[in-house]
Amino acid sequence: MQTRRAWVRGLAAGALAATALAGCGFQLRGTGLRFAFRTLRLQAAADSDVLDSLRAQLQAAGVAVLDAAAPRAPGAGSAPAADVVLQVLQDQRERVVVGTTAAGQVRELALRRRFRFALRTATGRELIPPTELLQEREQSFSETVVLGKEAEEALLFDDMRVALARQVLVRLAAVPPLN
Repeated sequence: MQTRRAWVRGLAAGALAATALAGCGFQLRGTGLRFAFRTLRLQAAADSDVLDSLRAQLQAAGVAVLDAAAPRAPGAGSAPAADVVLQVLQDQRERVVVGTTAAGQVRELALRRRFRFALRTATGRELIPPTELLQEREQSFSETVVLGKEAEEALLFDDMRVALARQVLVRLAAVPPLN
């Protein structure tokens, strides 16, 4: 009898919490962005982790993402049509020494991630002119904890990747209707 009461109380508390969350406007986090296009072709010299993030988030938002080397339809003379073409002009990681000790040992690094892109329609009309996004993080450095600093650097570059992908998505969502 006691366990049944506890189970009923737990169920009631769960229902009350769900009602309270729904009433306050709680919603699972998603991209929350709407795009003026249904298909997008990626043109890049090489694949990168920023492109992988963009591809996944665009597909989650319902946009069909075609690669530059997408297979052609049988009997068709050209690649499948896309509403817009995202051209990646540059995707570069930089690691620059910005501080040294009196003995010449590295004390501080600047980690940068540059991402240049442009967006145009399939007919060539420019929607977003060539745009450069830059993310920068500073990292202290010590030769005594090199492995820990390498892991920290990887985390900082991953954080920059996420931030760049989000910035590109926001810019793509701001594109006016293609009519």
